[in-house]
Amino acid sequence: MKDNGLYRNYFFHFDILFMIILFLVMTGLLVLKVQSFVVFIFFAIGLFTYMFGEYVTHRFLFHLKAPKNEFFLNLLKRLHYDHHKYPNNLKLLFLPLWYSIPNFLILLTLFYLIVKKIDCTLAFGMGLVFMLLVYEWKHYIAHQPIKPKTKFGVWLKKTHILHHYKNENYWFGVSNPFFDIIFGTLKDEKTVETSSTAKDLEKRVQ
Repeated sequence: MKDNGLYRNYFFHFDILFMIILFLVMTGLLVLKVQSFVVFIFFAIGLFTYMFGEYVTHRFLFHLKAPKNEFFLNLLKRLHYDHHKYPNNLKLLFLPLWYSIPNFLILLTLFYLIVKKIDCTLAFGMGLVFMLLVYEWKHYIAHQPIKPKTKFGVWLKKTHILHHYKNENYWFGVSNPFFDIIFGTLKDEKTVETSSTAKDLEKRVQ
């Protein structure tokens, strides 16, 4: 498969295309509503919020011990368990809209209730969506035969591969290692034992 085909698989995937369009629509609305360039601070807050949420949900929700309730088990299987079993399956690679959009709307509503300003809320939402797209892109690269153009990108791809094939209890950051560093889950691979459940999260006992 040619590289342009690989890129097309990302940018024309329905969930990704929907989020790109949403980002462009929000950008257009912000241009009409913006009253001060201070709103870009709120864009940065949106970026940071998504980065934190990415780490927390990946570590504490997606890696939960398999629930006994069949509905919640199937939910986790679609969101993450099956991705560890079939890491290169495109149908399991991207976060589904039925998960992303409700979370996005909840965060946007809470933020608006705090700041009470449309332009600031739009900027915050843009930060969330932009970082989601960065996350999905980094995740896509990690599982596709695309070589990152920077040393940092190569290293970040390697850490995600280690998460899948070495030990699922470390290297939770997909778009960045920031919170792995803070919470001590960024490890030297030589000091980490290979996990027997990295490829099958349903068998985790804790």
